[in-house]
Amino acid sequence: MANLAQPVRLFDSFGLAPRMVRFFLLEKHIDIPRYQIDLLLGENRDEEFLKLNPSGQTPALELEDGTILAEAPAICEYVEEACQEPVLIGETPLQRAITRMWWRRVELNICQPMIMGYYFGEGLELFRTRTRCIPQAAEGMKERARDGMRWLNALLTDEWIVGPRFSIADMCLYGYLDELADKGQPLPEDCTNVRRWFKAVSTRSTADRSVWRLTRSA
Repeated sequence: MANLAQPVRLFDSFGLAPRMVRFFLLEKHIDIPRYQIDLLLGENRDEEFLKLNPSGQTPALELEDGTILAEAPAICEYVEEACQEPVLIGETPLQRAITRMWWRRVELNICQPMIMGYYFGEGLELFRTRTRCIPQAAEGMKERARDGMRWLNALLTDEWIVGPRFSIADMCLYGYLDELADKGQPLPEDCTNVRRWFKAVSTRSTADRSVWRLTRSA
């Protein structure tokens, strides 16, 4: 374990970014209290939370020295450095670079268009006052995500996205595919490699345990 300030509390909520961080912490065997931020009631815009995280977003991770880390990728990167086993980004500079490359690819080609398709489509009434929504772009975003899934399907010949190592890239993509499948974006039938990979991730106990469930702790 690196000599770095350790995580002590997670400011949590529903959403894809918080789920990725929960998945990551579970895989790292890190059990810390979670404080649930009620986004629907606007608790993330309360003055007290904004003092901790001026962006008003979740997740946010509190460290033992009082530091607050926001933005899911930054949180996961720090936790990898502070709690090095098991390795989920990479042991060497090359492994880390390869993982980040694929992590970024699935984000740009699949995850981001998927969430835009949801915001602009099925989630429009919930999100239209929270972010700029373009309803006419919903179907185009969903189709772009399906293009990304098919692109990945042709390349996904090993067990996991980066090869033989389960990594943050797998956790990131899995959450989007799992959460948005019943919201107008099912995984295409012809993506047989991605379907095989998805089933493999689903068998990990941490996949189910990362699902958001409303429990509040201080």
